[in-house]
Amino acid sequence: MDNTKSTFKSIDEYIKTFPKEVQSLLQELRKVIQEEAPEASEKISYQIPTFYLNGNLVHFAAYKNHIGFYPGASGIAKFKKEIDKYKNAKGSVQFPIDQPLPFTLVRKIVKFRVGEYKKKVPKKTKKK
Repeated sequence: MDNTKSTFKSIDEYIKTFPKEVQSLLQELRKVIQEEAPEASEKISYQIPTFYLNGNLVHFAAYKNHIGFYPGASGIAKFKKEIDKYKNAKGSVQFPIDQPLPFTLVRKIVKFRVGEYKKKVPKKTKKK
C-alpha cells in the first residue's frame, strides 16, 4: 500500500490542493452539481469528491490535463451522443482542462441521475 497517498476529509480540502485556476473550475462544477442535486450530501469516496443520494450519485476529480466526471454507466449511456466528443468510458468522461466545462451537459446528467436515485428510495409505509 502506498502510504504517501493523500487522504482527504472534505471536498474543500481536496480542491485546495490544486492551482487557483483548477480550484475555480472545481468549485464551479461543485456548484452546478449542488444546484441540480440539492438533497445530495457531499463526501470523499475513492479519494475524490462525491455527491451521495441513496448511493453514489456522481464523482469528479482533477488531473493534469482534464477534469474527470463520473456519473456511472447509466449517465454516460443516456447522454452518449453529447459525451462522444470527449474521451469517455463506461462510467466516466474527461473534460479537457484547457476548454470551457460543459456545465449544461453536466446539469442534464446530474438531473437524470437524481431521478434514477429518487426511484430507488423505498416508499415508507405510514405508521398506524
